[in-house]
Amino acid sequence: MKKLNGMRLDLTVEALRRILPLREPADVALRFFFRDNPKIGRSERAFVAETVFSVLRRKSFIDHVIQKADGHAGTPRKIALAHLSRIEGMNLRELKPYLSESEEKWLNSVKAVPADDLPLAVKAELPEWVVSKLKPAMDEEAILSLGRAMQQKAPLDLRVNTIKANRKEVLEKLGGEATKWSPAGVRIQDKFALNEHDLFLEGKVEVQDEGSQLLGYLLAPKRREMVVDFCAGAGGKTLMLGALMGSTGRIYAFDISEKRLEKLGPRLKRSGLSNVNPQLIQNENDIKVKRLSGKIDRVLVDAPCSGLGTLRRNPDLKWRQSEASLEELKTKQAAILAGASVLVKPGGRLVYATCSILPEENREIVSRFLESHPGFRLLDASEILRSQHIGLDTGKYLELRPDIHGTDGFFAAAMEKT
Repeated sequence: MKKLNGMRLDLTVEALRRILPLREPADVALRFFFRDNPKIGRSERAFVAETVFSVLRRKSFIDHVIQKADGHAGTPRKIALAHLSRIEGMNLRELKPYLSESEEKWLNSVKAVPADDLPLAVKAELPEWVVSKLKPAMDEEAILSLGRAMQQKAPLDLRVNTIKANRKEVLEKLGGEATKWSPAGVRIQDKFALNEHDLFLEGKVEVQDEGSQLLGYLLAPKRREMVVDFCAGAGGKTLMLGALMGSTGRIYAFDISEKRLEKLGPRLKRSGLSNVNPQLIQNENDIKVKRLSGKIDRVLVDAPCSGLGTLRRNPDLKWRQSEASLEELKTKQAAILAGASVLVKPGGRLVYATCSILPEENREIVSRFLESHPGFRLLDASEILRSQHIGLDTGKYLELRPDIHGTDGFFAAAMEKT
């Protein structure tokens, strides 16, 4: 944490006031806040952003100590002060210049709230409903380990575009280290202005979490095949699949969002790939989908999900999702998987994936799909990866966790049409 001053504290409080209703993604709300305050300097922006995201990561504990001290929820200013005191470890002498007499007295009571004997949800920094969803599959120790790993900042993972570069070249120019599992991954601990670097501008690297890269190796497309990325979004996985195919064959990048597909345009241009065909669709039953029924070798369904596996990067998601939104997502996931499955030709592969840690979005969706689609069988994810010299064994499903694998939380199941 950089040095505190009165302006930085006031800006942080204003930013929290803008962001904490959590009606929109925190990074979007923060971007609008900075846009509306163009005179804020770079170091002040960094302080505000770092503090806001730290608050979102530790909001359960901050809310807990304020509730114990006050008996009710805190204001944005109290949240900021409690964070600086209890999370950043600032003492009252450091904070006193910015406190009123009543705030100083209040902060003394906040500091006195014990940090032991906390409920599991507070220790793990996960909402109660998420903890209850995890309990059937994990013991308390595993939930706590996962929750604590989610409180850490994620490193910067890059994927080397093997059409244009190799990992050795990228490591020599950028430093960092080779990722443990992905053969095309590079991990950088200290973030920097990547979008200004030659390697990025020349399309030799893309930002992509190592776990996300492993989904490409699980689909394992071959040269000259027909492939569909069913929920392509801005195309990170699409571009990886294109590189794995050596820019041969054809990839259809389907998505229902024109805005997301537009973001694929400049990335595709940088990549040098010529085998990607972006397609806007209305839904999983679009005529563009039906025309390709039974013709596709490999289909990737990276389904819309709660995103709870990405809390290191998006800590606000745990406060923006709910049990009600989860039920909506599960219905959507089942429909998308069923709709995408019609594309797969006999002997073809279907991969269902999410960046969620909840069994309801993962194993349960796949189990119900296999029950209602006897023409598909589950493949062993670890065997597929081993055949590509990736020694990662999480069982038949690919299940990744930040505390165990150092990646975002991911799930994937590979199935074959028999």
